[in-house]
Amino acid sequence: MSVTNSEIAVMFEELADLLEIEGANPFRVRAYRNAARAIADNPKRMTDLLAEGQDLARLPGIGKAIAAKIEAIASTGTLRQLADVKRRIPEAMGRLMHVRGLGPKRVKTLCAALQVRSVEDLQRALRSGRIRELEGFGEKTEKLIAQGLQQVAADERRTSWSVARQIAEPLVDYLRAVEGVRHVTVAGSYRRHRDTVGDLDILVASGKGSQVVQRFVAYEDVVRVVAQGRTRSSVILRSGLQVDLRAVPESSYGAALLYFTGSKAHNIAVRKIAVRRRLKINEYGVFRGDKRVAGKTETEVYAAIGLPFIEPELRENRGEIEAAEANALPDPIQLRHIKGDLHCHTTASDGMQTLGDLAKAAQARGYEYVAVTDHSKRLTVAHGLNVRRLRRQIAAIDRLNEKLDGMVVLKGAEVDILEDGTLDLPNDVLAALDLTVCAIHHRFELSRHKQTERVLRAMDLPCFNVLAHPTGRLLGERAPYEIDLERIMQAARERGCFLEVNAQPQRLDLSDTLCMLAKEIGVKVAVSTDAHRATDLDFMELGIHQARRGWLERTDVINTRSLGSLRRLLGRH
Repeated sequence: MSVTNSEIAVMFEELADLLEIEGANPFRVRAYRNAARAIADNPKRMTDLLAEGQDLARLPGIGKAIAAKIEAIASTGTLRQLADVKRRIPEAMGRLMHVRGLGPKRVKTLCAALQVRSVEDLQRALRSGRIRELEGFGEKTEKLIAQGLQQVAADERRTSWSVARQIAEPLVDYLRAVEGVRHVTVAGSYRRHRDTVGDLDILVASGKGSQVVQRFVAYEDVVRVVAQGRTRSSVILRSGLQVDLRAVPESSYGAALLYFTGSKAHNIAVRKIAVRRRLKINEYGVFRGDKRVAGKTETEVYAAIGLPFIEPELRENRGEIEAAEANALPDPIQLRHIKGDLHCHTTASDGMQTLGDLAKAAQARGYEYVAVTDHSKRLTVAHGLNVRRLRRQIAAIDRLNEKLDGMVVLKGAEVDILEDGTLDLPNDVLAALDLTVCAIHHRFELSRHKQTERVLRAMDLPCFNVLAHPTGRLLGERAPYEIDLERIMQAARERGCFLEVNAQPQRLDLSDTLCMLAKEIGVKVAVSTDAHRATDLDFMELGIHQARRGWLERTDVINTRSLGSLRRLLGRH
C-alpha cells in the first residue's frame, strides 16, 4: 500500500490528540506530535525511504519506536495503537481538540458534564446554552468555541497546499509516463499557490489515441470514479481529495491552462477585455469569429488581447489586469533572491538540528547568513533559553563563526511578547544579539484592542526587530487572533521594525492579502522558514510563493539584502 506522508502524520496527530484527552504522559504525546510534524514536512515519502532500505530511526524526530510504527503503517495501512485508544475514547473527540477555545481539559469536562463526544454533540450543547454554565467556561469561551466550530467546518473542506503537493506530484509523474502525453500541469488554486486548495484540477496535453483518461481512473490511489468521459474524468482519492482531469490538444493547451488556473474573477476580467476587442476567449483558444488566433501558450493568449503574461499567483482580480494594462505589474520576488533565513531553531530549544547542522544546511543552499532564533524562557514547552543559556549560545555562535568561510551565523532569539507588552528577556542580553524575532505564544484570546496595544508597546522597545507569525493562525487548527494589523504595520514602518512571512506550511503567516497591505503601507517583511530541522529550510519556497501572491518584490523583503545592508536595517539598538 502506497501511504502518503500526510496520511501517516494524521494518524500520529490523532493518536496524540486522543492520548492527551486521556491524560497520557505529556512527553509521549509530544513525541507523537513531533513525529507527525517531521513526517509531514519530509520531502521524501516514508514508503520510498523504507523501500530503499533506509533506517527511519535516524531521521530527526523519529526514533526506533516511531520508526517501527511507520513501518507497520506502510505495510498494513493502520496503526494498532491508534485503534486501541479509539476503543477507549470516541474517535470524534479528537476533532474537538482543534476547535478554538478547547483543549484536553475542557474536552474532558464537556464529555463528563454534558456527554459531548462529537462535533455534533458540541453544536447541540452550544444551542442549548449549557456550556456557559460550566465552571471555567462562561459566555466568552462559549463565543470562542462557536467561532472555532465555524472555522473547523470551513477548513475541513480544504487541504493545505503542501499536503496537496504530496498527493499531486506522484500522480503527475504517473500521468507523464503515459504514451502520447506531452504536458501535465496541476492548475486551479494549486497553481495559483493559495495556502489551501479545495480539489485538484489537472490539465494534460495529449495526442490522439492517448489512453491518459483510462490510466487516470486506474491510478492506485483512486477509491471512486465520479465521472468518466473521453477527454475528462473526475475521481476521489484515498485521501478524500477530488481530482478532475482534462485532456486537450496541444494547440489549445495555453488557453485551457489559463481557463482552468483561474481565478474565476480573473478569467471574467480577461474575457471582458477580449469582448472589447471583438474576440472570444474560452478553454479552446482565442477566436475572431470562427478563426482561432491564439491558444497554444498562455503568453500567446494574453498577447492576443494586448496584455503581458500575468504570473499565476497574481490572478485573483485584485488589480493585476489594470496593472498589466498600465505596464505596471510587480516583478515578483524569486527564491534565488533570498540571501539567508532569519528564523531557525536548534536543539537548544525545540529544534532537531544542532548549531553546526544548521550552518551546514544553510551553506549548502548558498546562503550568506542564517539566524539562530531559539525560543526564550517563557515557552517552557519548547525548552526556552534563559539568560545564562542564551549567553552560552552567543559564545558558541562566535566560536562557530571563526571557523566558517563565506557565511555568518547571526545571533538571535524568538522572544515572547508578554501580556503587558514587555519582552521575555532583559534588554542587556537582547542588545548582544544581531536580531530578535518577537512573537505571541499565549493569551490569544485578548481583545483586539489589548492584543494590538500589547504588540505596539513591545515595538517601542529598542531591541524589537521582527514580529513573527503576526496573526498566530494555524491552518486548519487555529484562527488568527484579533489584532489591528494595519496599526501594527504603520507603527513598524515608523519604528524601523519588520513583519514576518512565516513559511511553515501550517502557518503561511502573513496571508497574501496582508502582504499586499504591508506593501501598500510601506513596511518591509522577512520571509523566514521557522526551521526546526535542516529540511525545513526548503519551506522558503512556500514563503516566496506567499509573498508573490501578495505582490511583494525583491526590495520589499529584508533577507534579500547583503549581510552589511541587513545589519544596518536591524541596527535599532
